[in-house]
Amino acid sequence: MKLASDARGVYVIAPTPFHADGRIDESSIDRMTDFFLEAGVTGMTVLGQLGEAPKMEHGESVSIVKRVVGRSNVPVVVGVSAPGFAAMRALTQDVMALGAAGVMIAPPNTLRTDEAIVQYYRQASEAIGGDVPFVIQDYPLTFSVQMAPGVIRRIVMDNASCVMLKHEDWPGLEKISALRGYERDGSMRHISILTGNNALFLDFEMERGADGANTGYCFPDMLVDVVRLSAQGRRDEAHDLFDAHLPLIRYEQQPGPGLAVRKYVLMRRGVIASDALRKPGAALSPAARSEVDYLLARLARRDARARV
Repeated sequence: MKLASDARGVYVIAPTPFHADGRIDESSIDRMTDFFLEAGVTGMTVLGQLGEAPKMEHGESVSIVKRVVGRSNVPVVVGVSAPGFAAMRALTQDVMALGAAGVMIAPPNTLRTDEAIVQYYRQASEAIGGDVPFVIQDYPLTFSVQMAPGVIRRIVMDNASCVMLKHEDWPGLEKISALRGYERDGSMRHISILTGNNALFLDFEMERGADGANTGYCFPDMLVDVVRLSAQGRRDEAHDLFDAHLPLIRYEQQPGPGLAVRKYVLMRRGVIASDALRKPGAALSPAARSEVDYLLARLARRDARARV
């Protein structure tokens, strides 16, 4: 089940559940995987930035992938970003052997020129193996690396194993249009474009040519609905549903406490047992929890799934 350039739908970014003492909560991983599948996702991404991947030991990362892949029936993409290619290669080899569909690679924040970015992805593909499908993670707000559409086109055309862009630029609607324009004029082959950035612009990103979402909002079932409605041309219904969730999406997107918000809501929804973050990381304050509870209560007037 290797990742391909025709991937569509919602590839949910999975958080990593922990016990209060920092141990990985395997039972919650199972329950979370089942929840995502029941929500209708078409794929999952584990060990991303909001999966707290940098806090894992190599063996822990492999064990998480093994558990998720063994329990799911959809493609599983694994974040393998690392400071050096040796660690990236080792994790890639282990997770692909377990049945992962592909890997996601973010650029290091040291890249400052177009040529350096293109060369990095060429070398990364060589390091992990040209037969391993990979996803470009384009998130300049976090990684401080600016990829113009022409740079992404060069990466795609240089690397046959590049099959997907995780588009998280902001503002980024024109970038999607530019990339789809390259496909129409024949200067770039087709790749899947799934959007992240907590789905802040998913409603219009779908209309610009995105194939779906690759993010981890605490209501992935809503993302599935918005992507489906958009694909069916039911524009007003898609926007109405999205707009109802936008205050909570915005609150969850805050740098710093955003993951704690996501885990808190997933805990309230009964998906994970604890909203604990592995250190370094702090739980929500009582005031923040109260604000999230208020947003859920307001959302419940429009979407019954928020009645938790």
